[in-house]
Amino acid sequence: MSLDFISLETIQEIAHQYGYWTVFLGIMLENTGIPLPGETITLVGGFLAGNGELNYWYVLASAIAGAVVGDNFGYWIGRTGGWPFLVRIGQLFRIDESQLLAVKTQFSENAARAVFLGRFVALLRIFAGPIAGIAQMPYQLFLLCNLAGAALWASVTISLAFFVGRVVPLETLIAWVAQLGVFALLLVIAWIAVPLWWESRRKELKPGE
Repeated sequence: MSLDFISLETIQEIAHQYGYWTVFLGIMLENTGIPLPGETITLVGGFLAGNGELNYWYVLASAIAGAVVGDNFGYWIGRTGGWPFLVRIGQLFRIDESQLLAVKTQFSENAARAVFLGRFVALLRIFAGPIAGIAQMPYQLFLLCNLAGAALWASVTISLAFFVGRVVPLETLIAWVAQLGVFALLLVIAWIAVPLWWESRRKELKPGE
């Protein structure tokens, strides 16, 4: 769910060279909407902290700050010009604007949970900020959910790499976390798609329509 041509070895080399800036900038750019492997970068930071090469608390602070700043950029990008862009993309894939409006409404009704928990879901971590902006989520609520979600996600991810990375190879740990993220994404897709499909079928079967 990211730029796969950036290898783990390259990320580790950059992290060795630039330390906390790698964590901060990598996550910030991913949460702005650029599909960088922010999750992998975070796990590498936690792994290096577990090895004593970086400080755990500084890695955690860098991850939280990068996530919050990046999501804020993404939010305002989505809020100022995201909807027209999304409509044009939908036209390319023959998705009606009414369908996009239905998804937007569904996101708006669950925006707080989506922003708070979205970091644990592949792709949603990248696009939650812009989508929240498109959905016109109140900024104060977004900021609160964004900060709380960033703190929870960074704490879990970095602690996992810090402790489990001592007994499990980093490559294996990254693969496990990625699989969980994809599984969560499939659940979110089903949660959105099934009600839309059911509503469409209900209208088709309704007499006189």
